Amino acid sequence: MADAMTGTPTETWAGMLHHRTYILDPDADWVVLVHGAGGSSSIWFRQLRAYCEQFNVLLVDLRGHGESALVADGRDGDRYTFEGVSRDVLEVLDHLGIERAHFVGISLGCLIIRTIAELAPDRVQSMVLGGAIARLNLRSRLLVLLGNTFKRVIPFMWLYRIYAWILLPRAGHQESRLIFVREAQKLARKEFLRWFRLTMELPPILRLFEQRDTGIPTLYLMGAEDHMFLPAARRLAERHRRAVLHVIERCGHVCNIERPQLFNEVSITFMKDPVAATAG
Repeated sequence: MADAMTGTPTETWAGMLHHRTYILDPDADWVVLVHGAGGSSSIWFRQLRAYCEQFNVLLVDLRGHGESALVADGRDGDRYTFEGVSRDVLEVLDHLGIERAHFVGISLGCLIIRTIAELAPDRVQSMVLGGAIARLNLRSRLLVLLGNTFKRVIPFMWLYRIYAWILLPRAGHQESRLIFVREAQKLARKEFLRWFRLTMELPPILRLFEQRDTGIPTLYLMGAEDHMFLPAARRLAERHRRAVLHVIERCGHVCNIERPQLFNEVSITFMKDPVAATAG
């Protein structure tokens, strides 16, 4: 058996997302890690070793992010859609011959996973949605409106720093806030604007996801201090069958970075037997 931490990088070609695989065993389950907007696959550095001891792991850099920086051009023009970005990930699974996988996401990456569940439900064995964006409250709707109004006149990193402080306001969130901003600095302005426009799709797509229950085992893994999104995630976990919520104390929005050991333990236990975890 190969060392589970020996990654096999696959260079981007013909427009495919840059990705990296870690093979534990050909018969082991796959876990696909999906980062949020402004991040990259590097934000999973505190999950990788623990996951690789249990699963085959696929890391992807979404279009325009990380090593997929050149994938943006020629896809959907200047306007991205959740469906288009989600099909990018499915294209990588098709290329690698991965028929079915567990999907783990953080922040906006959760919406990409949820879109994949709509497009290809048979490909999704379970969903772990960390810091899930489940509904926009009044404050977040106002932020989206103001951001889209002024995004062409305010330097985009100013906007990103403002969002980072609002999402992660406490002293204990400092590390994740700094990582959040550092990763965003790698984005080109043009790419930032493409992704920011996606926020205008959020209200209708969130309403759809709230109304439609996929029946796929789902774990909402949320920080107790995630003041913007925890209440909505709690409602969805109560409303949808085969959905459960685990709240991590002393933790904000980016819970995979702030409390990685607990994030890993809870998510791995869930993925090992998601049907049992969501029974009843």
